Amino acid sequence: MATSYLSPGVYVEEVDRGTKPLEMVGTSTVAFVGESKVGPVNQPILCTNWSQFTKHFGDFQHSEYLAHAVYAFFNNGGSRCYVLNVGTVEQAKERGEEVSSKAALYIGTDNGPGARTGLKTLEEIEEINIVCAPGQTDPVIQDAVLSHCENMKYRFAILDSPEVIEKGGVDKLQKPRDSKYGAYYFPWVEVYDPVRGNVFQPPSGFIAGIYARTDAERGVHKAPANEIVRGALGLKYNITKGEQDILNPKGINCIRAFPNRGIRVWGARTISSDPSWRYVNVRRLFNMVEQSIELGTQWVVFEPNDQRLWKRVTRDITAFLMRLWRQGALFGKTPEEAFYVKCDEETNPPEVIDAGQLIIEIGMCPVKPAEFVIFRIGQMPAGGEVSE
Repeated sequence: MATSYLSPGVYVEEVDRGTKPLEMVGTSTVAFVGESKVGPVNQPILCTNWSQFTKHFGDFQHSEYLAHAVYAFFNNGGSRCYVLNVGTVEQAKERGEEVSSKAALYIGTDNGPGARTGLKTLEEIEEINIVCAPGQTDPVIQDAVLSHCENMKYRFAILDSPEVIEKGGVDKLQKPRDSKYGAYYFPWVEVYDPVRGNVFQPPSGFIAGIYARTDAERGVHKAPANEIVRGALGLKYNITKGEQDILNPKGINCIRAFPNRGIRVWGARTISSDPSWRYVNVRRLFNMVEQSIELGTQWVVFEPNDQRLWKRVTRDITAFLMRLWRQGALFGKTPEEAFYVKCDEETNPPEVIDAGQLIIEIGMCPVKPAEFVIFRIGQMPAGGEVSE
C-alpha cells in the first residue's frame, strides 16, 4: 500500500485477499532405472514419447529390459518419464570406477551436486512420483528402490517378481520386505520384440503406464486394477483363482488372463502389513495430498503466527480437501464425515508458537477399492412374484 499521496489523482492498489488456492501436484511422472548399451550414464533424461527415448538410448536391441519397459509405459497411457541409465559393470571399469556388483551401480554414490550416481541422481528431481527398476529382482536392488522412495516420502516403487519361480508352485513366491511405499507384481508379460520375436518382459513398465492412465481418466484415488494390459500377448504363468488366494494376502498383485476380457491387472495392494496402508491408491492419494499441501503452503513461512494466519491456512486446506471430496477421492456423505482441518489454540499453544512452529492437524477418510464384491442370494418363499 502506498505510504503517501503527494498530488491529486486516481491511485490503484493491489490488495491481497488472503486466499491462496492449493494446486494438486502431478502423480504419474515415472523414473525408470536400468541398463543400456548406449546413451548417457547417470544422467536422468526426460522423455515424453518413445521417439525421445530411442534418440538417447537406442532401440530394443540396446537393452534387455529398459527399452521394453519404457515402450510399455507409453503404450499403456504414460506421458512423462525420466530414464536413468546406470550403465554396466564393464563400462564402469572402463571409466576407472571401482564397482563390485550390479547392485552397486543401482544404489549409487552421493558425491555432491553433479557428482551423484545411481538412484542418488534422482534425488535432484522433485517431480518424480513413481520409481521402477525393470527386471531387477535382486533383493538388494529392490531394497534400495524402496529405501529411496521412503526417504523421498512422496514416491512409490513398482517392483517385479522373478521371471521363473521355484519348483513347488506360487506358494514359494515371497514378496520383498515390508513397506507402504511399494507394490509387487507377478508374473512377467509376453510381448513382441522386433529382433528376438516373442519374449517375456517384467511387468513394471506396463503397470507404471496403467497407473498414469488411471490417474488421468479417474484420479489417483482410483485403484489401478481391473485394467487392460495393452501390448500383452500372454503371460509367463496363467494364475488361477486358487493360486491368487495364496498370493493376494501376501501383498503380491497378480496379472491374469480372463476369457473374453483380456489380460488385466487383478490386484491393488502394497507390500505393507499395516492395514491402514493396504491399498496402492490410498498410499498414492496421501502422497499427492501431503506434497500438494507442503508446496502450496510455503507462503506461510515467516508470517505472523496468530489467529488470522490460522484461519487463512484452515480455509485454504479445507477448500483443497473439499475439491477432493467432490471428485470422489474421500469417503463420506458430508465434508464433515470425509475430512477435518484443525489449526487453533489447542494445536498451537504458547510453547509451540515460541518455538517458531505452526501445527495444522488434518484427518482424511480415503475411499478404498471394492476388492471383494459379495452377493447374498436366497430362495424366495413359494408363491413369490417377480415383476419389472
